[in-house]
Amino acid sequence: MFLSLIAALSYADGMESEVLSEAKRRVVDQLKLEGPVTANTIARTLGLTTVAVRQHLQGLEDQDLVEAHTQPPQGRGRPAIYWSLTRAADSLFPDGHAELTVGLIEAAREAFGEVGLQRLIEVRAQAQSADYQRKIPRDLPLPERLLRLADQRTAEGYMAEVVETVANDWLLVEHHCPICEAAQQCSGLCAGELRVFRETLGDDVEVERTRHLLKEDDRCVYRVRMRTEEREQRQ
Repeated sequence: MFLSLIAALSYADGMESEVLSEAKRRVVDQLKLEGPVTANTIARTLGLTTVAVRQHLQGLEDQDLVEAHTQPPQGRGRPAIYWSLTRAADSLFPDGHAELTVGLIEAAREAFGEVGLQRLIEVRAQAQSADYQRKIPRDLPLPERLLRLADQRTAEGYMAEVVETVANDWLLVEHHCPICEAAQQCSGLCAGELRVFRETLGDDVEVERTRHLLKEDDRCVYRVRMRTEEREQRQ
């Protein structure tokens, strides 16, 4: 019963505490994806005018959802104004019903002890890995496997994307964590996810976490590449 609840809560959609227009929502999503950026950058990315973006940002600032930061110019010119989301904006993204999830973790720890809790997390990770492997065949090229994994994670609320850095080297970037508060209470959840990625993508792949929300980074990033011997065989 506990595992079913945890799995369901992990995939749950968050409820927006503020009603946003479509344009404001696009601005919010862009800030979530790119971190602190200027109004000009948002305008270019979204195909809007800078004036329109600044109006949306002003409205979002009035709702305490964004904040502005001034950075010194590089060389001559005016200081640049960068915009970022506030903590209040977290309510606009899936949170996995964090309070209830944390409560369930604490109850499981009290009922079964730390060893029992970790066993529950392992069973959940095994079920998640089996589900991913059904959806992501290992015989697909690695880029296709990664794209399918990113789509799956995005469907679960992680806002994931794949970025190729150099040949045969990719980053799986998760811009949001819907179970962040739960993971703060139980680090095994994060360790389990890393293991799930490795099992899903296959033995021919190396996966390492290079950035981590729980270590005060602004997002989770995983470096993914073919193992050395696999790369040599393909060359």
